[in-house]
Amino acid sequence: MNRAHAMAHPQAPLWKPDPAQRQNTQIADFENLLRRRGDYDSNGDFQSLWRWSVDHKARFWSALWDWHGVLGQMSGPALVDENRMPGARFFPESHLNFARNLLRNADDRPALSFHGEDGRRIDLSRAALRHKALALAGWLRAHGVSPGDRVAAYLPNLPEAVIAMLATATLGAVFSSCSPDFGLDGVLNRFGQIAPKVLIAADGYHYSGKIIERLDTVRALVDALPSLEQVLIHGYLSPRPEIDTIPLASRFSDALDHPPVADFVDVPFNDPLYILYSSGTTGAPKCIVHGVGGTLLQHIKELRLHTDIRPGDRVFYFTTCGWMMWNWLVSALAAEATVVLYDGNPFHPDPLRLWHIAEQERLTLFGTSAKYLDALRKAGCRPADRVDLSPLRTLCSTGSPLSPEGFHFVHESVGRTIQVASISGGTDIVSCFALGTPTQPVYAGEIQTRGLGMDVAVLDDAGHPVVGHEGELCCLSPFPSMPVGFWNDPDGSRYRAAYFEHYPGIWRHGDWATLTERGGMIIHGRSDAVLNPGGVRIGTAEIYRPVEAFDEIAEALVVGQQYEGDVRVILFVRLADGVILDDAVRERLRRAIREQASPRHVPALILAVDDIPRTRSGKISELAVRDVIHGRPVKNTTALANPEALDQFRNRPELSA
Repeated sequence: MNRAHAMAHPQAPLWKPDPAQRQNTQIADFENLLRRRGDYDSNGDFQSLWRWSVDHKARFWSALWDWHGVLGQMSGPALVDENRMPGARFFPESHLNFARNLLRNADDRPALSFHGEDGRRIDLSRAALRHKALALAGWLRAHGVSPGDRVAAYLPNLPEAVIAMLATATLGAVFSSCSPDFGLDGVLNRFGQIAPKVLIAADGYHYSGKIIERLDTVRALVDALPSLEQVLIHGYLSPRPEIDTIPLASRFSDALDHPPVADFVDVPFNDPLYILYSSGTTGAPKCIVHGVGGTLLQHIKELRLHTDIRPGDRVFYFTTCGWMMWNWLVSALAAEATVVLYDGNPFHPDPLRLWHIAEQERLTLFGTSAKYLDALRKAGCRPADRVDLSPLRTLCSTGSPLSPEGFHFVHESVGRTIQVASISGGTDIVSCFALGTPTQPVYAGEIQTRGLGMDVAVLDDAGHPVVGHEGELCCLSPFPSMPVGFWNDPDGSRYRAAYFEHYPGIWRHGDWATLTERGGMIIHGRSDAVLNPGGVRIGTAEIYRPVEAFDEIAEALVVGQQYEGDVRVILFVRLADGVILDDAVRERLRRAIREQASPRHVPALILAVDDIPRTRSGKISELAVRDVIHGRPVKNTTALANPEALDQFRNRPELSA
């Protein structure tokens, strides 16, 4: 392990589980089932359980189905063509319904609690949520929706989005969503590829104290989607929005008055459930199709075993309907937990907005992005000083690598008893490759473990597994939440090219990572954004860590520039208010990078910008900037939340000197 890792990841754990509580975890309960079945004689070591789960995939996933009590008909083999990737199939003869499993035990316990930026709150019990979902399913069926049809949602993170997804899944149809901060071109780049039969949209949303109307965009969207047969408009800004000028439109509230369907449509395990979209800027978004059973089993495993979510817990993730964490969050209904939703700016009217919700809702899991935590840290916000977070057990972070400073910030400023669970996966698998576990220590800067049943390894350029050294994060064998495929990819060629060409028969995820000797994972950034000065591969996270520790730096972006036959490292920084990027600041930055990483990490140039481009899920877009500084077109600017930021990187005279 290089010096940067040794310094950033000391051996002393930041957090340790209470040994007395281990037998109360759901992992312990699952291990008891395995022991009774004679599958696995537990020694209490999580990494041993992980090893067994990947060596005996069919037995592991079958046991998970039984332990959770998945509602469906399990029949036939658990895994066919195990050695083919892609090509392996889990539970190919089994049938189930996704919505039935999320709406099980529909009683008066709370299912959803929604908080809007404008102060409104909506609560739904499990019984009320089931009734509304089945009523909307009745309306959809009456208007011709059947298994395999696509229902597209252009909605804020509202209860109506959850209802729409559950109603769609009830019928065995396919659900796809975009958040309303996407403009017309961004939505068309996505929904235009999947030919939806029904569009469900809101009249607008709230953000930073402003009202953003969307009916004009919806009208243009309807005109541009010839496949549409019905449109439902939800009045978020107005109880009875004006819909007369929108073709095919009815009101969402009226559709909920329809008689509910009598039951759920069971479909094959590998039938499509969701279509999600890649957020990259290198071309039209990939339409990634995820299956019913694979999504359910993977989310049950992650929520119940890795995150220890159980009935009565209250689970929150700051997300929009355009990010896969929304799909992950909603699956907490299958664990009979309460899902807490928020729509709006997390810093409006102040940085404590989400933490007041955490206190009010008595959250047990709080999920967010690494960038949000870094912004809190730089704002000097200490939630533990202002709100009661005593019920909070776990804080999850994803979207980008959480720095060691971010781990320490949560420990010191949110709560010392809280498990910091950095997680990493993606839209590609609608889940995680590496995440937390309640039974192992937490080390700052390191994800605790690989996911159960996920045969994850780090490979060098020759395809050999390595431990303690950087390489490509890969999965060596199949798992249930692999995509069913890409939409409009009949021969599977685009799907295979996306993940399986670099190492034939092995999933290459595109993250540059290190697997630690204790089975943890350090993510260094996207491997397609890895820097290569002097032929040495450098993960961008190794530069971000020392840079983002500076109070003078609000955020940063680093890319490699082709220059004089080599690659030189260029660091762009957005400065904190009132800070000037002078030679003294530059020298302090270079010294910190040199000392905490290596001389090869030191940027050739450090340049100031007013804004840094991000995807709509909040990830900085290194690849878009790399294209701009090399004079190449950015093929999909609609994937960016702030494409105008790219203008600051064009034709910079410093880059040609």
